Amino acid sequence: MAARGIARRYAQAVFELARETDTVDAWLGQLSRLADVANDDVAGAFFKSPSVDSKDKHAAVVQFLPGEANQQARNLALLLIQRHRFEVVPEILEAFQGLVLTSQGIAVAEVTTAVELSEAERAAVATKLTALIGQQVQLQTRVDPAIIGGLIARVGDRMIDGSVESQLRSLRARVAR
Repeated sequence: MAARGIARRYAQAVFELARETDTVDAWLGQLSRLADVANDDVAGAFFKSPSVDSKDKHAAVVQFLPGEANQQARNLALLLIQRHRFEVVPEILEAFQGLVLTSQGIAVAEVTTAVELSEAERAAVATKLTALIGQQVQLQTRVDPAIIGGLIARVGDRMIDGSVESQLRSLRARVAR
């Protein structure tokens, strides 16, 4: 959970910088490249390893983010490496993308289901959530079999829990009275 907060703070700082310099699209590309590197088993391990010399890490960052146009993204990568936080790059990207969507008036809905949703089901859920919150919605889905069925949707500070698990908990509480 702490990593999510850290990632959000970095993403917010990068987003403010990107808006001021009108480089949001460039940052999306650069953060995507950084996230690909962080998610790669070999490259990610290289940047996270304390036994790899910082000069080697710096040279590698310069290699995959070359040129003056990538200077700020390189600085971010080097800062994260120095602070032993390179593993949060994918979360920074995700938070940055959420900020971009929010700035465009699109809400991000984190939807958890017991099974993978089909495209038709995704569209139906997005339509319902759009009608419910009165704002265009983009879904981020994940699967958690523990909820048994139904779904849990989180849009900003709002949570809609229509899972079978919560219904069973509620039934159990009523029966126990």
